[in-house]
Amino acid sequence: MSPREKVLYHQIHPLKLLTDISAEVISIYYCWQRRLLSGLLIAVLPSAVASFLIMRLVDLEPYRRSAAGAYLKRHMTPTAVAMRMLGTCVTHLGAWLRWPTLMGSGYGLILFAWFHGLLPGRSKSSGRDK
Repeated sequence: MSPREKVLYHQIHPLKLLTDISAEVISIYYCWQRRLLSGLLIAVLPSAVASFLIMRLVDLEPYRRSAAGAYLKRHMTPTAVAMRMLGTCVTHLGAWLRWPTLMGSGYGLILFAWFHGLLPGRSKSSGRDK
């Protein structure tokens, strides 16, 4: 599997998802408490370590062959990844400002980036066709 494919498919490994979601929740708490450095470190470091370890040590071929892998290949474009990152920034800004509505908007953006391919009227051949 190529490094590019590993970058794509490691995103749906359960350990990566658990790490990202846990780190997000904890870092949001620290941002809400106005502990910016702690919040940013927790937002970035666990996810980076999990990504490195999973891409280096885990056989990601079963994830590539799965329905989720097919969805990822088709719909997790660089734009979708950027949208997820923007959503995370919006969520953390909302926590820092203590604006729950802004946090909800950030989470909505993250969810849209992950699941936009499931929306009605979405072309089945859009995204990555290789």
